[in-house]
Amino acid sequence: MAKAKAAKVAASTAAVKTNQYEGMFLFGSGAATEPQAAEGTVRKFIEQHGGNILVLKKWDERKLAYEVNGNKRGTYFLALFTAPGGAVAQIERDVKLSEDVLRVMILKADHVTAEEIQNHEPQKPEPREERGFGGYGGGGYGGGGDRDRGGDRGDRGGDRGGYGDRAPRGPRREEAPAAEGAGPGDDK
Repeated sequence: MAKAKAAKVAASTAAVKTNQYEGMFLFGSGAATEPQAAEGTVRKFIEQHGGNILVLKKWDERKLAYEVNGNKRGTYFLALFTAPGGAVAQIERDVKLSEDVLRVMILKADHVTAEEIQNHEPQKPEPREERGFGGYGGGGYGGGGDRDRGGDRGDRGGDRGGYGDRAPRGPRREEAPAAEGAGPGDDK
């Protein structure tokens, strides 16, 4: 009886197709000081739903583009794992319920090898250009940051002319001056 049940469980798990996934987990700045705890959290999320971790490493710590749950800096962990197809939605759900993980992105990664993930290093972020407020140096509100183009508008043709196939405007017609005291709707 026990052998039959074990064979049935083995057959059902063999029938479940597993895919290879790449997961990027974003933790708050506290994970930089305790990366083992964050790795344990990722490991728990994946293995709890039948996943098998091939590679798990701390990827980078960066300043975030905007605050996420009060965090200005974050630590990224990269994981390559195999899991049943339905497990991804469950992992994402558990991550959203967790207070430790700020964001997660899981993609199917059949084309990636464990060696590629292990050797992958983050690119350094490009330094941002300083933005001032107003004046000619800068960018901010009404700052005219790119107004020093020097005649970059060749498609307009000179003194605001060059309207394509339009004919030149005709002479301006003069309106008759309105009678004094007569306003709109004053018909006497």
